[in-house]
Amino acid sequence: MVGGPVGVKTIAISAGEEVRTIEEVYEPYLIQIGFIKRTPQGRETTEAARGHLKKGV
Repeated sequence: MVGGPVGVKTIAISAGEEVRTIEEVYEPYLIQIGFIKRTPQGRETTEAARGHLKKGV
């Protein structure tokens, strides 16, 4: 794994979005399609997400 779990504030800053928007709009969708998972340490990408991103390289 590259990196590790990150907090929602870090994601929001990186995406230029509000924390609430990440939690209410993006996160539920990304969890539903299996690209991220929530852990006690933070949000983590899944193997499915990493595989999807590699397809574009």
